[in-house]
Amino acid sequence: MTADIQSGAEQSAADIVLLGLPIQAGTQLRGCAMGPAALRTAGLAESLRDLGHQVEDAGDVVIAPQPNRTLEVTAWSRAADAKAYEISQGNKFPIFMGGDHSMALGTINAMARRARDQERDLVVLWLDAHSDYNTPETTPSGNIHGMPVAGLCGEPGMEFVFEGMDRVGVAPADFHLFGIRSVDRMERQLLSRRGVSVMDMRLIDEKGVSYLIGGILEEVEMRDAMLHVSLDVDFLDPSIAPAVGTTVPGGATYREAHLIMEMLSDSELVTSMDLAELNPFLDERGKTSLLLVDLVTSLFGKKIIDRAPQDVNRMQGPDWTYAA
Repeated sequence: MTADIQSGAEQSAADIVLLGLPIQAGTQLRGCAMGPAALRTAGLAESLRDLGHQVEDAGDVVIAPQPNRTLEVTAWSRAADAKAYEISQGNKFPIFMGGDHSMALGTINAMARRARDQERDLVVLWLDAHSDYNTPETTPSGNIHGMPVAGLCGEPGMEFVFEGMDRVGVAPADFHLFGIRSVDRMERQLLSRRGVSVMDMRLIDEKGVSYLIGGILEEVEMRDAMLHVSLDVDFLDPSIAPAVGTTVPGGATYREAHLIMEMLSDSELVTSMDLAELNPFLDERGKTSLLLVDLVTSLFGKKIIDRAPQDVNRMQGPDWTYAA
């Protein structure tokens, strides 16, 4: 028997703004520019409205043609930063629909600007199979969608991305990379030197999603920080989310992903979100797009039964930093 799903009416309604960032210049594989359209087709706005939230669709960011991919990423970052900052004003909850993960260079910088305006820190929960801490000197592929965390943390060689922007940046210690299972050799060394919090799949298997996410949430709450969630489709196991160009086996299961979203919902600490790397060209009858909509609605209060968050879910976890 299927349980009745609660509408979320008892949870305070959010004022949500959707923004499409159809960028694919950060990767060599075409298709993720269709990500925002796929999420709209899968009913993201309607599903959130059904939960009682106010939802505005701000459309897609558009940039002028550029002569090469590097300049294109720079233009996208500048445009994404400006528009993301604009739509976040007035205590709005922005959901940025990508597009490859280089979109975060603009969206997270904008959210760091918003946090600075409120004299608060920004903490980023980076749900991804990859740590994305390469630089132009360390990258084996040259793809900028593997560099956004490094760029946002101020690594040398990434300054070009922020030309014309009010660059704020995020401290390496304020990134929590979760679900990691693919790290390049030189990238690994940088992560170790910078003390970035990396929770790979082995650690998740050993300690459990609830314990680790609970520790992050307790830190955010204690600091009164703003929390940005950046979700790459390849965080999920490819068996449940095939629509991504960089699949890595052994990703988060359906239940693990929903547990994370439910805990984030219970915490009421999340203030903005990226949905990155959705490539509908690689999907199976909309399977991945529909799953992402399902996960986002869990973040915004969709649940089977109502229950109070358990104290165990808010335990302080240890300081997990990457060891070379």
